[in-house]
Amino acid sequence: MSVATRNYMSIGEILVTLKTEFPDITISKIRFLEGEGLIDPERTPSGYRKFRQEDVDRLRVILRMQRDEYLPLKVIKERLEKQEREEEPGFVKPVPVEPSEDQLATPPTGLHMSVEEMSAATGVERSRIKELESFGILSAHGENGEPYYDGDDFVVLSIAKDFFKYGIEPRHLMMYRHFAEREATFFESIVMPMLRQRNPDARRAAAESLTDLASLSRKFKQALLRSNLRQYLQTS
Repeated sequence: MSVATRNYMSIGEILVTLKTEFPDITISKIRFLEGEGLIDPERTPSGYRKFRQEDVDRLRVILRMQRDEYLPLKVIKERLEKQEREEEPGFVKPVPVEPSEDQLATPPTGLHMSVEEMSAATGVERSRIKELESFGILSAHGENGEPYYDGDDFVVLSIAKDFFKYGIEPRHLMMYRHFAEREATFFESIVMPMLRQRNPDARRAAAESLTDLASLSRKFKQALLRSNLRQYLQTS
């Protein structure tokens, strides 16, 4: 008698399959992505999830977008839905992205995430998120008594998570907050004459100037850091 080959995986098997590429993946995060409507596995009559190959492929795409592009779930969902409208049903291929060295992650507008959602979406523990907030790295916003984090916070947390891999603690990141505050004050003094004019063209020019200044600042800091590191390697 032949035995039918099972053509799907359980949520536990999915976890094992993805753990090598995504060490931070958890069953809770997979369930969270399902709850947010990004994946939709079938169910057995008894309620267990059935992940087929297309579900695994889609999950990989989602996790890579989060890890490599720092995209929030709302933007990932919109991108996948757009691809599905344009392509045949089935495997959703990730769009290759080759970010330039000075490309900044652009936070989406209108993003509201609770601490639980931020933790599930990034794999960063809630205690770490609260610690970052205590040092002023993240800033929860209030709405009807329910604090939430926005797109800027999501991008900051995603980058901070990469620092944690090197044993860097939230308190060490305070220097970046101080740098950012001083730089923001400096740039504000440059564009303030344009803002005082209070007309649409001047405000538009001020916004463009701030964008250009931010890009120049990042390039300049990268060049200085590279130069200092090269000197350190030569003298050590």
